[in-house]
Amino acid sequence: MAVKWIILCFVGILLLSFGYSYARASHTKTEPASQNWATARRDSAGIAPDPVRLRSTAIIQIYAAPTYGWRGLVAVHPWIIFKREGETAYTRYDVISWGSTDVVRRNYALPDGYWFGSKPKLLVDHRGAQAEAMIPNIVAAIKRYPYPHTYHAWPGPNSNTFMAHIGREVPDLQLDMPSNAIGKDYRGITNPIGLPPSGRGVQVSVLGLLGVTLGVEEGVEVNVLGLNLGIDFKNPALRLPFVGRVGFDNPQNAGL
Repeated sequence: MAVKWIILCFVGILLLSFGYSYARASHTKTEPASQNWATARRDSAGIAPDPVRLRSTAIIQIYAAPTYGWRGLVAVHPWIIFKREGETAYTRYDVISWGSTDVVRRNYALPDGYWFGSKPKLLVDHRGAQAEAMIPNIVAAIKRYPYPHTYHAWPGPNSNTFMAHIGREVPDLQLDMPSNAIGKDYRGITNPIGLPPSGRGVQVSVLGLLGVTLGVEEGVEVNVLGLNLGIDFKNPALRLPFVGRVGFDNPQNAGL
């Protein structure tokens, strides 16, 4: 009986979360209904700091935006940008499934560009000496990404798997990936236990299909078939499938 009620509650949460995600997407949609991927907005969202004006400052930022089309109701696409002290342009890295057998792409799009019509949200913002110290570790983590020629939208590896890998390798990023970043919990079948995407805590996950995460940034999160449900204690919030985070934002990027 207890198992039955747990299943019913989980299904109810899924339905409510999907309904909320659909309503939010309909309310915030700015692209015309006839818009397609080739003409969808890709210009700058005006979020990234001016790299020329801040030439003397090292900067690291991580973004996530709803994926294109109906998948944007359930999942996001993340990317990372950075510049070293003295540089006047950003370098961007994300994982893209089309156009090449090498899925890790450098400067595929604008640093803070709309992702096929969707405005990105800032997840991480580090500047100054701390950012400068992290950049070599980020570059090394990108080179060590274990799936540079493999992409599966579900359950992974995909763009969220890539960003979670960087977070594990560079815990000083304090990366808190949203619960609707499907693929962030993907782990190889021979490596089911390890660090969570934040790099601080523990995660048990079977191919990103079933698992649990206990992390400093993530709080407690349960994954069933790639759908995550949990509670963040550090910055109190619910972590819901399809929706992402509902509650207080991470103070490191609040107001940015």
